[in-house]
Amino acid sequence: MSISMPTSSISEKNKLAAQINDDSSTISIVANSDYSPDNSAFQSYRYSIDKVAKVFNTNIQDGLHVGEIDSRLDQYGRNSLGDGDKISYTKILAHQVFNAMILVLIISMVIAFAIKDWISGGVIGFVVFINIAVGFIQEFKAEKTMGSLRSLSSPTARVTRSGDDINISAEEVVPGDLVYIKVGDTVPADIRLVDSMNLETDEALLTGESLPVSKDHTLVYNNDGQPIPVGDRLNLAYASSIVSKGRGTGIVIGTGLNTEIGKIAKSLKTDTGLIRKVDKSNNRKPKKVEYPRAFFGTIKDIIGNILGITVGTPLQRKLSWLAIFLFCVAVIFAIIVMGSQKMQVNKEVAIYAICVALSMIPSALIVVLTITMAVGAQVMVLKHVIVRKLDSLEALGGINDICSDKTGTLTQGKMIAKKVWLPTIGTLEVQNAEEPFNPAVGEVRYAKCSPQFIRDTDEEIDFSLPYPNNPKPKNFHNWLMTATLANIATVNQSKDEETNELVWKAHGDATEIAIQVFTTRLQYGRDSLEGNYDHINEFPFDSSIKRMSSVYKDKSSGETRVYSKGAVERLLSCCTQWYGNDDSSEKLYDSQETIELTESDIELIEDNMRALSSQGLRVLAFATKDVTNIGIDLNNREEIESNLIFQGLIGIYDPPRNETAPSVKLCHRAGINVRMLTGDHPGTAKAIAQEVGILPHNLYHYSQEVVKVMVMTANEFDALSDEEIDNLPVLPLVIARCAPQTKVRMIDALHRREKFVAMTGDGVNDSPSLKKADVGIAMGLNGSDVAKDASDIVLTDDNFASILNAVEEGRRMSANIQKFVLQLLAENVAQALYLMIGLAFIDESGFSVFPLSPVEVLWILVVTSCFPAMGLGREKAADDVLEQKPNNTIFTWEVIYDMFAYGIWMAACCLACFCIIVYGRGDGYLGVNCNATNSSSDTCDLVFRGRSASFATMTWCALLLAWECIHPTNSLFYMRQDTDNPWWKQTAIDLHENRFLFYSVIGGFVSVFPVVYIPVINTKVFLHKPIGYEWGVAFGFTILFLLGSEAWKWAKRIFKRKSAGKAKNPEYELERADPFERYASFSRSNTMDKANLMA
Repeated sequence: MSISMPTSSISEKNKLAAQINDDSSTISIVANSDYSPDNSAFQSYRYSIDKVAKVFNTNIQDGLHVGEIDSRLDQYGRNSLGDGDKISYTKILAHQVFNAMILVLIISMVIAFAIKDWISGGVIGFVVFINIAVGFIQEFKAEKTMGSLRSLSSPTARVTRSGDDINISAEEVVPGDLVYIKVGDTVPADIRLVDSMNLETDEALLTGESLPVSKDHTLVYNNDGQPIPVGDRLNLAYASSIVSKGRGTGIVIGTGLNTEIGKIAKSLKTDTGLIRKVDKSNNRKPKKVEYPRAFFGTIKDIIGNILGITVGTPLQRKLSWLAIFLFCVAVIFAIIVMGSQKMQVNKEVAIYAICVALSMIPSALIVVLTITMAVGAQVMVLKHVIVRKLDSLEALGGINDICSDKTGTLTQGKMIAKKVWLPTIGTLEVQNAEEPFNPAVGEVRYAKCSPQFIRDTDEEIDFSLPYPNNPKPKNFHNWLMTATLANIATVNQSKDEETNELVWKAHGDATEIAIQVFTTRLQYGRDSLEGNYDHINEFPFDSSIKRMSSVYKDKSSGETRVYSKGAVERLLSCCTQWYGNDDSSEKLYDSQETIELTESDIELIEDNMRALSSQGLRVLAFATKDVTNIGIDLNNREEIESNLIFQGLIGIYDPPRNETAPSVKLCHRAGINVRMLTGDHPGTAKAIAQEVGILPHNLYHYSQEVVKVMVMTANEFDALSDEEIDNLPVLPLVIARCAPQTKVRMIDALHRREKFVAMTGDGVNDSPSLKKADVGIAMGLNGSDVAKDASDIVLTDDNFASILNAVEEGRRMSANIQKFVLQLLAENVAQALYLMIGLAFIDESGFSVFPLSPVEVLWILVVTSCFPAMGLGREKAADDVLEQKPNNTIFTWEVIYDMFAYGIWMAACCLACFCIIVYGRGDGYLGVNCNATNSSSDTCDLVFRGRSASFATMTWCALLLAWECIHPTNSLFYMRQDTDNPWWKQTAIDLHENRFLFYSVIGGFVSVFPVVYIPVINTKVFLHKPIGYEWGVAFGFTILFLLGSEAWKWAKRIFKRKSAGKAKNPEYELERADPFERYASFSRSNTMDKANLMA
């Protein structure tokens, strides 16, 4: 049986192939052939839907049974184009070895072995091994973590299994699954369509076709002799293609490498190496200059990769450049060491020069940074945030503007029909409806007046009457029919497989579900009515015209009607009639006589819409008309959606999430502006924004000019030039009816005001703004795959509070990076200063006596840098982390000042300790040849004792510095200021809370004693000896260092208190002035003082 189709939907060459496959010959083909899902000979596009479902043993209503999934996964494998990026052990090892800081250590080790200093070379080798081993293990864990995170943020698919609609990872889709696709989705696998409505897919990735391809599930290509090209199989949708219009349902016929895109993937070989190749494709003859350019470019890439200055995150690249700078400084210091010995470089001098150089290189920095980022990404998963790009971890801490969508992010994303206005009937209100999908919960009450009257009257209108039902007004019945049939959502009860209880489930768009739940509550459910009508046509919701329509024919009466719903202003433009309004009298109550819709009537309807919108309701309009026997083209949307009869309005409420308002308040306290960019009506957007605190409640405190700018529509904002936007006293806090380009312009405007912006998005059209923002945030539950691919982070719960969690974690991580960078660099400063000043100690032979031996220096580097720094990277967020100003810079002036202050003071304490023992208590005799491993412990007694004490002092001071770095200003003994515990008890609690850091410090403290006392190792390797009273000196100077550090913090607190900053009563400031203090104005001159206005 052949069918005819419009030319617009199917190309001419496919018309011959398009026919319904009901003939017996095809049935016999399927019956007598060995066709199965894994048989490549089975061509699904050549068979009817029922035959394909039979072959794949699936049900086109309920999908696969959940019990079959595991066996099918075992049979066909996961739905992926290979194993992806496998963890490469050699790559991780190379990453650990080939970075600037480790290479310096390796070079030093080679030099030590070359001059036959086996002990120093062995110790340096041990340092190298520790750094590489720890880095390898942690990066391996990080790769596993990031791999699991990538799988969490991978594209998702909506499938039906055992009758339930569920969202799963696209990798879990198996042949036979029933998959739903809609606008913006990436098709998860090759599917044979079983249902479609205006479905078009972009197959450019597969076929190169630039225009979307229109699909038709009814087509069957049963001519075996005629090959059908991939792009012409209009009853199939292919994996990796993007749905550009409409919706559809299909049976999965191929997954992974068995898809059409998978076949291409098999033949592709990726080359992402460092070698630059000269282009000789298509017999091209390259120019001579291209060969040296490719050669030197390759050398540049390899060097940049080895040194880490062209790979990794921006911060990692900055730290690699820092390592190169410090290496240059280290070389200069080494030359100074040799110069101080009149260039008479023996083995001891060479090793000391190497150790001075090594003291300038924070070798653990890159390793600790990698670990900190991996831990940060892992922690964020627990807070419903998936990190897709590590760069975003660095950026999160510096965000000072968040542009958020409203629906599902600030609000619950679960719509509830709240009010209905029927002009000739009155207003209905749903009360106590707390379960969005359950029509049995809640009740419908009634008031015989309009929303406009309720808003304007001084009387208190009480919705106490039951809704009119006996008899039911005709217009009420007609409106319920439109609300039910101009709707593709379904609401039904089914058994929950886990609890075995009946639960209400809904399928479809949240707005349509809310309407369907309302109609089902009044016994007008879609399932109970649909059997009495033939569905003639449907024109789905189109974002450009903001309405949808369905055409149904009554089977009993033969009446054909159009049922339409959409945005009020768009649907009113299609209406020419209505039944009038019955606010003032009973004359028009349930009138069946249509009257012309005049401009004043439209103004009245729009005023009622504004009344509903002012309550935070999303308002939709409904209209209908009878098209029985009037001779219009039922496929012509323009004809169908003209001369409609307006029926009424519905106000749908998407209530704010409980945690949104507190989160917005915390954002303001953290110095972050929150803006709402929504597609909703200005009144709805404004009401929700005021409810959650994005807008102030009492706008009369602000000048008219500022109020006008606070809430704008996209049309108003887009009509302004960039210069006019820059001249606005403030940028809008709310933009309603927002278009994708509006979001991009808002980001550009914020960037021009030097703001660091996070942008949320969920649709395909949000991709440009997500990429443009400093941090793009996609929605994990309702976001399209295209939006997720364009984003930096994904929220698994679509919750605004999770953004704040991400910001808090980003700030915690940035603060921790600052802490261990400070600790490592301050220790480097202390060691370098101490060792360089130590060159002034000259013995009888005219050579310098080193105040620390080379092995002591290396031991301190091992014990006090890597593990304490890793502990600082795991430090929890400070209590006031969200009260700090946003900061996206690690190397602030405060860090630099602290680095030199702590470093100089530590060097001074160690130097004083050495001098007191050698020159104070001792006679100043520095012995002879005390730098050599064969030196006499008797001749070098004072030097060895001084080294032991200063070795202990520097080790302990460096470990105490790790604790001091926990908070930049608070005292080590008063880090948590809101406690009732005694200071000593709270200090013990705080220090022990970070157990990794605690045991790293304690272990480092204890390690000093065996090193000083173990025979042979002490005098022959470390070149120091057991001590007595010197322990008291070392301990005393360690305490002195602690007191000096506390004094430095105390001075910083005094300075900050005087110069800045914090409000004496933050709660008062937050409630009365902040965050809108700079918006507030009682005079025009104050408003226009742009220097004081917030961006």
